[in-house]
Amino acid sequence: MGWVKGHVRDLKRWTDRLFSLQVDADIEPFKAGQYNRLRLFIGDEWVGRPYSYVNPPDSRPLEFHMVTVPEGPLTNRLIHLQPGDEVELMPRSTGLFTLDQVPDARDLWLLATGTGLGPFLSMLGTDESWTRFENIRLVHSVRQQAELAYRDRIHAFLEQAPGRFGYLPMVSREDGPGALRGRVTAALQDGRLEQAAGLAIAAESSQLMLCGNPDMVRDTQALLRERGLQRHRRGRPGQVTVENYW
Repeated sequence: MGWVKGHVRDLKRWTDRLFSLQVDADIEPFKAGQYNRLRLFIGDEWVGRPYSYVNPPDSRPLEFHMVTVPEGPLTNRLIHLQPGDEVELMPRSTGLFTLDQVPDARDLWLLATGTGLGPFLSMLGTDESWTRFENIRLVHSVRQQAELAYRDRIHAFLEQAPGRFGYLPMVSREDGPGALRGRVTAALQDGRLEQAAGLAIAAESSQLMLCGNPDMVRDTQALLRERGLQRHRRGRPGQVTVENYW
């Protein structure tokens, strides 16, 4: 399948390494939580990587949340793109980290580290997340306060669904106003996460989606297994759906 040309609409820098890229491109319909591949011609070869959408499926431009990787040829070029610059995408998106793969439950927990926030924002921009789940809690864990991106968009969800939606920012390397200090696993282990959320995690009422750092995904799954929550798989329903983000 061929690639399609996209044109940069805008680029926002959150920090010196963290940024969001908006692209206009004619692609096929996708599901919230899926990803595309972006590529540039670098040196003497095409370099492409997968990135999840931040925008919901019915919204444009396409938006991707990224962080530069040391010695990473693609992200270190993408962060310097200007409006009008070209970037190529696949016409068709892919990925199974979508709400239609998640069983029904009363409560939906969305646990992200870093740029793993992106697909959750796409999901929250759809009707499905609000019609299927009574309560939604978004946990976003970062190292520094400045990395808590998209707070205006998240606060719009708080205003849209007061009492039903909760946002729990976490910062591991400094104190931040309104944020829990530490890592997701520690806050889950000592009870601070559920206390701050005003909601318990339980096998009979909760579905959890984990996206981001593979260490967080692995360690959080282990803690949840101790409490009787299992990874959801086809043919073996569970409560935990995961996506490693690199």
